[in-house]
Amino acid sequence: MLKGLASFIMRGRLQALVVAVAGAGSLLFCWVSAAAIALVTLRRGAGPGAWLLLWALLPAGALMFAFGDSGPLALLLGTTVLALVLRFSVSLPLALLASVPVGLVTGWGVAVFGGPVLEQMLAFFDQFLGNLEQQMAAEGATAVTLARPTALQIAGMLGAANAVLSALCLLLARWWQAALYNPGGFGSEFRALYYPPAVSSLLLAVALGLSSLGLEYRSWAAICVVPLTVAGMALLHARVTLRGRGTGLLAGFYIAWVLFDLVKIMVVVAAVADSWLGFRQRWQARAGNSVSRRDDSDDRD
Repeated sequence: MLKGLASFIMRGRLQALVVAVAGAGSLLFCWVSAAAIALVTLRRGAGPGAWLLLWALLPAGALMFAFGDSGPLALLLGTTVLALVLRFSVSLPLALLASVPVGLVTGWGVAVFGGPVLEQMLAFFDQFLGNLEQQMAAEGATAVTLARPTALQIAGMLGAANAVLSALCLLLARWWQAALYNPGGFGSEFRALYYPPAVSSLLLAVALGLSSLGLEYRSWAAICVVPLTVAGMALLHARVTLRGRGTGLLAGFYIAWVLFDLVKIMVVVAAVADSWLGFRQRWQARAGNSVSRRDDSDDRD
């Protein structure tokens, strides 16, 4: 279905415009619009991509002014920035690295200009946590006062969410592009994704530094590890492919990643360790040695 949608988008200018505009006006499907703009940008260039973006900004802007939700607008802009970086650099790691400034700028914009949205979200969390406290008290549990998130913490959460979604939309657009014009190319490119030791160490150091400032800065720290998270997932995909495992292992991993923070941390640590130790090269070397030993055994027989 997704591949068919990509084919429809690339069929002509009008088809791409319909998908971009229709998706941008929906809270649930703005990611389709963002990925469509990224696909056109990657395949046809910055000009056609910018033309689509301008049209898509109309419904996204209307949504923001009508309901105060700037999420679709931020996602369109963030994904387009990542697509432009990939278009001109032809480097997927560098494009995903751009998700960090995208997330930081998004969080800063919400913190500075998103007063009404932050007030609504603060009120929502206060009501939700208040109801949860009442339920716990009604069940006879010891009275507990749950910590409320601050405006700065929520702004960081929104920035991290936009960084993650922009990266995912870019990956979807890249997969679309490969599926249409270079079958199998995306898988090889994604599994080879990694960062040099200096880059991964700097990202980790900044994330740890922000986390040390307090709880409200941990959401901002999460922005800095978005590229490392993707690199860690790429490492797992490379391992699974090399071992010839099925998709069941990957499905279980992604479920665990969503549910458990420890798994999220392990993915980041694995990406940093891979930068220094080069796990893929070691695995490939072992696989090559195993093949050589089997060939020698066959020759002796």
